[in-house]
Amino acid sequence: MPRQVNITESAVKRIAWLMEQEGDADLMLRLSVSGGGCSGFQYGFSFDKSQQQDDHLFERDGVKVVVDDTSLDLLAGAEIDFVEDLVGAAFQVRNPNAVSSCGCGSSFSIG
Repeated sequence: MPRQVNITESAVKRIAWLMEQEGDADLMLRLSVSGGGCSGFQYGFSFDKSQQQDDHLFERDGVKVVVDDTSLDLLAGAEIDFVEDLVGAAFQVRNPNAVSSCGCGSSFSIG
């Protein structure tokens, strides 16, 4: 699996809108994985202004997403999307490394 993270057009639009709301064009979306959640690992989303030495940068249409090296091991080949439906709106990670996930989609387990 390639060590990259893809960003959908819908996610790009939402990240750009959130950056505009924050009033800071230098922000990057940080996607991370930490232990916890109901399935073993959970996704974390935050804004960051700095890129750390072990970060990998992914960019699409001027929007930047950073992922630390350890998280990228669990996210290789994943896709970040933003989905709106009747239940609500949220970022979703389609992770080919996850063998199961919880009902809310914010945590996952690997094989």
